[in-house]
Amino acid sequence: MNSRPWLASLWLLLTLLLLSCGGGGSSGVSAISGIPAGATAAAAAGAAASAPAGDAGGDATGGTSTAAGGIAGTSTASSGDTSGVGSGGTGVSTADATSVGSVDGMGSIIVNSVRYNVDTATVNLPDAGSLQIGMSVEVTGTIDASKVNGVARQVTSALELRGPVESVDLVGGSFKVMGARVTLDDATVWGNVTGLADLVVGTPVQVWGLPADPGVLRATRVERTAANAAPVVTGAVQQLDPLGRTLVLGGLTVAYGNAGFAGGVDATTLANGAIVRVRAAAQPSGGLLVATQLESWYQVPKTTGTQVQLEGLITNFATLGAFQVLGSTVDASAATVTGGRASTIGNGVKVEVSGTLVNGVLIATQLKIRHIPGAGSLPSYTLIGSVGNYTSAARFRVRGQLVDASSPGVVFMNGTSAGLSNGVNVTVLGTQVVNDVLIANQVSFD
Repeated sequence: MNSRPWLASLWLLLTLLLLSCGGGGSSGVSAISGIPAGATAAAAAGAAASAPAGDAGGDATGGTSTAAGGIAGTSTASSGDTSGVGSGGTGVSTADATSVGSVDGMGSIIVNSVRYNVDTATVNLPDAGSLQIGMSVEVTGTIDASKVNGVARQVTSALELRGPVESVDLVGGSFKVMGARVTLDDATVWGNVTGLADLVVGTPVQVWGLPADPGVLRATRVERTAANAAPVVTGAVQQLDPLGRTLVLGGLTVAYGNAGFAGGVDATTLANGAIVRVRAAAQPSGGLLVATQLESWYQVPKTTGTQVQLEGLITNFATLGAFQVLGSTVDASAATVTGGRASTIGNGVKVEVSGTLVNGVLIATQLKIRHIPGAGSLPSYTLIGSVGNYTSAARFRVRGQLVDASSPGVVFMNGTSAGLSNGVNVTVLGTQVVNDVLIANQVSFD
């Protein structure tokens, strides 16, 4: 008997229960697609109010990252989310927090199981026109004691890898770009791509992901892009040569003699083991990439007392009290472990860890297993908002994200598929995004 559909339904029901307990209702939620760069929160709210019902963004059609909908790349942005998340609502944020991971949902945004209100957040998206499910992200702001609701001050998302596919391993479930091996799991989002079999040597792609071992990136979102798009590569610095101004990222040598620096790193602070994002104007030649800019990757703070949530693959595992995630040292010896058995935790396991920094070490109180190598997983994506661009149950948008809720197995709560129409508030849960469409498992009318 195949138990996966039953397990998926159970997982989704538990996720919905968690959201209903901690996030408040979603009445009045509106998409913020189409907000121009530099718009103020008040202007964004006004634009959303004046938009026609159901106008949540057009279809994403090309091979770029500027898909309509989602959270636009703005100086400040308003989601129109009146769910009570944030100061004065059901989840009063009290403590400074930094969260680094991938976007699991929109409404406002959900990262590492925390639903962040982005009404007044500064949003920085250098490589995309809007924030989409699966993109890597850093969120800074405040978070409440339940670790369920937060209020974002800053949201930053930039891609990790861009270039032509060098090889594809269908059996091993990976591909290579500029010497970096991109690994996949059930939670990898496929935007304008149907899956790994859709990639061939030479296909230009861009990847958001989580750096793991040197030269390895776990993809959280993969898109086809333009053939002439400027190269980007991310990873842990190896073989740093300050005199020759070169370093190695995986199988690629980077020359940074004429490169600029950004994000808090410079020639004096660059060090082996640091995770950096490298940008270039031209493709590498003979294994050498000439950098135009070196950026520090998302920066995890070191200040004692700061709350931190990280999603990533475990590296340098010694014990539960000593391992690394995204280059940060973690002590999870006293953490509550969910999503699997503690005995399965080790190198290569994808986890969420949440806790407080003490002398540069993340003392985790919670550890959630997201994926174990060789084992399946049940990712869950959440959309909370109003229906837009409704054509049928097989094609509509929520928060700018295309949704297909036409499968016979979709569970409808508080209504039926006949109730779907523009402007109706819903919560959509799904476990798969293919060709930039969220395949719904459950739709709840709010």
